[in-house]
Amino acid sequence: MKTLPALENFPAKTVSFLKKLSKNNSRDWFEAHRDVYNSDFLEPALQLVVELGEKLLTITPNIQAVPKIDKSIFRLHRDVRFSKDKSPYKTNLGIYFWEGKKKMESSGFYLEVNTKGFFFGSGIYMPSKEQWKIYRDAVSDPIIGKGLDQAVKKILRKGSYSIGGKKYIKMPKGYNPDSQYAEYLLYEGLYAYYESENINELNNKEVVDFSFKKFRDMLPVHQWLVKVLG
Repeated sequence: MKTLPALENFPAKTVSFLKKLSKNNSRDWFEAHRDVYNSDFLEPALQLVVELGEKLLTITPNIQAVPKIDKSIFRLHRDVRFSKDKSPYKTNLGIYFWEGKKKMESSGFYLEVNTKGFFFGSGIYMPSKEQWKIYRDAVSDPIIGKGLDQAVKKILRKGSYSIGGKKYIKMPKGYNPDSQYAEYLLYEGLYAYYESENINELNNKEVVDFSFKKFRDMLPVHQWLVKVLG
């Protein structure tokens, strides 16, 4: 795929902006460098959502790829109301493609570029209580639970991916700790992921094709979650 102008030197130029922001995390500095934010952060992010979204539609036709702030692109401004850290800006680029009505309660594909590296994830990070009741009941079913286990193992066999979201030590009340796939009941969220502290691994690739391959590799977990959670 031919690199489009907005994605030339991405993510190197985005990382450069984020590093400068991390050292000058103030509204005055940001406003004085808003043109750099637009050219090196926002425009590449918008283009990436469009291009990568089109490719994701070929493997998951109902994916939501919306090139707007607070849609597929997470806002850079931090909510500092309940935080001791009053820095007004995040120092990472976060992009999310989701399948469902409510973005943060839907399984999807997440891409992050930060000052130390990058991260790709597929799955659901913070499901609602109602969703997690459905999830746990599904995992406890030997047939449906087997589908999740097969999806996870298919991804792990590729060798470079991990499964995240495991939080609990004790089995949730009302569920059999001896059930065949009880291990998955210890998760608060469930997602496959790939991360690297070597930003050059991404700099040296056609970023859209590279990202799409990572998401396609992690597709089985996303498909299982969408099927089960709706």
